[in-house]
Amino acid sequence: MVDIRRTHYANQLDESLIGKSVRIAGWVEDLRELGSIVFLTIRDASGGAQVIASPEQILVSPENKITRQSVVAISGTVQKSKAKTFPVEIKANEITVLTIAKHPLPVDPTGRVGASIDVRLDARALDLRNPKVLSLFRIRHEALQSVRKTLVESKFIEVNTPKIIGSASEGGANLFSLEYFGRKAYLAQSPQLYKEQLTMALDRVFEIAPYYRAEKSHTIRHLNEFTSIDIEAAFMDAEDVMKVAEELVRNVLADVKDRCADDLKQIGTEVTAPSLPLERITYAQVLNELKKEGVSLEFGEDLPDHALRILGERRTGYYFIVDWPLKLKPFYIHEKEDNTELSCSFDLQHGFLELASGGRRQHDVNKLKARLKEQGLNPKDFEDHLKVFEWGMPPHSGWGLGFDRLMMVICNANNIREVVLYPRDTERLAP
Repeated sequence: MVDIRRTHYANQLDESLIGKSVRIAGWVEDLRELGSIVFLTIRDASGGAQVIASPEQILVSPENKITRQSVVAISGTVQKSKAKTFPVEIKANEITVLTIAKHPLPVDPTGRVGASIDVRLDARALDLRNPKVLSLFRIRHEALQSVRKTLVESKFIEVNTPKIIGSASEGGANLFSLEYFGRKAYLAQSPQLYKEQLTMALDRVFEIAPYYRAEKSHTIRHLNEFTSIDIEAAFMDAEDVMKVAEELVRNVLADVKDRCADDLKQIGTEVTAPSLPLERITYAQVLNELKKEGVSLEFGEDLPDHALRILGERRTGYYFIVDWPLKLKPFYIHEKEDNTELSCSFDLQHGFLELASGGRRQHDVNKLKARLKEQGLNPKDFEDHLKVFEWGMPPHSGWGLGFDRLMMVICNANNIREVVLYPRDTERLAP
């Protein structure tokens, strides 16, 4: 029986192992024949290792040699290396070919031969063998762990809400519909109504999950399936949950900088955790700033993309936009008590890019019904949700943060598809 196990990962090989027998496993990234010696670079998820072999050891059959990207297991002795990039190497005693890679390959995982993002996504599993691409998703992993750590330490409980729902959760039109055992159902565009209900008993909740929006826009920052971080907390107001958001972002950046130094170097970027508190500017101040730049908007208009880009040129880091007009916000957002035309809401921005949106929620069921009617929605469609508010709903606040967009910022990626394993947009349904 072929032994498929290994004793070490590539990044565990160091001078303390010189003279000892090891077994590594991975794919053949490079293969160079120099007379009676063959140099192989074997890469696994942790990094690369150099292997010294003989020409006979790389033969799969008398006519065929090991191909690049084939999967092998190698047993051998660790010795000091003369190569600049590898302090030690393995002198192979045995090379076991586990899988032969077919050539030509659809993409070059070393990155030496470039390919478009669409070609790379068509061969995503192979594309991930590119060290730079692999680094993006190790950073993503560490960022997710940091998010969970911050929220759990802040007494939030992780929950899982349904993704197949029976009504439009926020009254939006951009929903995917499906047939559900003879009834019409939808894919959830957010956990909003569920997480509000959960504050009744669980107090503080968070969810990290995929959500779906049937928007036909095809841009470098939009996807139809996206990962969202959502929180909701009883007895917190908008300012309280803003502090949670900015602390979470700061911690993610600090943790990525601390834990992902090699990966950040691999992708050629640096991160710096921002100082807190983040800048807060009002919607009215934004309009005044834009007017000075020659963009005139009426109070109550949403901020179009070109206006946000102008704003992002003036503010390249993280900041909040607060005090939005109530009519621009969903029905569940609470009005400001000193000015009912404004909302207790905020958007978290990085430059022109919106990362998160949130605020205090309306917990008065009669005001909720009135707001639904104002927005042309029928309260009867929300009966299951509204009845919960008659059972003793505490005041509560929360937000939703687009994790994929945050990863774009952290990794300095120009396209959101770079930081999502298998993106789904208006044109892509596979792989």
